Order: sequence, then structure tokens, then C-alpha cells
Amino acid sequence: MGYRLSKIYTRTGDTGETGLADGRRVTKDHPRVDAMGEVDTLNSQIGLLLADLAKQQTTHPGLAEIIEVLAPCQHRLFDLGGELAMPDYQALQAPEIERLEAAIDRWNEEVGPLENFILPGGSRLIAQAHVCRSLARSAERRCQHLNAVEPIRDVGLAYVNRLSDLLFVAARVIAKRQQIDEVLWQAAAKEPQS
Repeated sequence: MGYRLSKIYTRTGDTGETGLADGRRVTKDHPRVDAMGEVDTLNSQIGLLLADLAKQQTTHPGLAEIIEVLAPCQHRLFDLGGELAMPDYQALQAPEIERLEAAIDRWNEEVGPLENFILPGGSRLIAQAHVCRSLARSAERRCQHLNAVEPIRDVGLAYVNRLSDLLFVAARVIAKRQQIDEVLWQAAAKEPQS
């Protein structure tokens, strides 16, 4: 990938179309562009999560390991974006999914079984991890929609699915390492039946 942008605006998208790396012009709401945008949004939100984790790691040293696991995810999401922009480009590999699964298993063992539904809250870090998790699910849906129209590689679909699982468990492990109680869902009170 030797191509670099020398000019940020081109005026070629002013009519609602954009160019893909393979030379095609598609509408900006094309499923491929939609998937690329959702992956980019997820990547940006993970960047925010990482910045907040970095600020907190001096007072909570256990957060450093979470940074080590999540930081490469931004690069892999950029790889996925490249694959979406250039259908013949292949960057993501199965060992990256295995890396996420190993972290999920390790962290899940640390936090223990989930006994109730939890809400995104308790601290800014926990909530931001849940924002990232929900955006990963959205990116997965967009990628699946694209896959129904124009098939994409299975490894990309698996990666974004596993990343959402990782982010869910990351939210739980952040709570544990910050010693913050998870916010448990409470069902609405039912009116007594007469």
C-alpha cells in the first residue's frame, strides 16, 4: 500500500459518490462504504478508550495490560478497512482472532461468570468500553450486510465479531481492576394483577 494522500479534498465526492481503491465509483450509502464507515467509527472510539485507559493506568496499573491487548486492534481495524476498500487486498489473518480469543478467555476467567445483565456504566472507562462494544456489533451488522451483496473474507467477519466479545469482557475486567461495582440491570416493577 504505497498510495498516500497528498491532497485531502478532491471535490469528486460532492455528487454523493466516492471512489474505491479498485477504481469503481459507488454511492456514499453503498453497503461497502457503509461498512468502511462503521469500522472507522469503531476505530475512533477505541482510540478514545485507549486514551482514557492511558490516563488512568498510573492509578490503576492493571489497565496497562488492557491497553496492550486493545492497541493492536486499531491497526487490525485499519487492515479490515483496507480490505473493505480494496476487495483483493488481504491483511487480516486467523492468528489475530486467536489472540483476541486468548485474551477473552483470560479475562473471562478473572471476572467469573456473568450472573445478571449489566448496564454500560459505573465509570467513564467502563461505559466507553461498552460504546466500543456496541459499535463493534454495528460494524459487524454492516459487514454482514455487505457480505450478502458482495462476499467478503470470513476472517474479517469473525474478527469484528470476536472484537465485540473482547470489548464486552474488557468492560467487565476494567470494572474489576478499578474496583467498581458493575451496574446490574433491574427489571421494571410489575403491577400486581387483579
